[in-house]
Amino acid sequence: MSEQLFDEAGLREIVANQLAERNPPHVTATLLRLTMKGLPREEAIDYIVCALGAELMAMEADQGPFNLERYQGLLDTLPEMPWAEEA
Repeated sequence: MSEQLFDEAGLREIVANQLAERNPPHVTATLLRLTMKGLPREEAIDYIVCALGAELMAMEADQGPFNLERYQGLLDTLPEMPWAEEA
């Protein structure tokens, strides 16, 4: 897998595109949920970027395709990031 996928700017661009296209819709719902909890928008996006990075790392470790269900599960845990403790 390309190191570029793990570049923060690249991850931010992917999340920005997901939000703009509302695809997957779970990303937009997560942003709304986090901002309604009082997180500033940029901080909420930072969390989403972390979840995307975690999914890409899991994808690389599994040598498999992007797992939307796993990504949604990671988004559901935000703002907690239990997967970060495993690393």
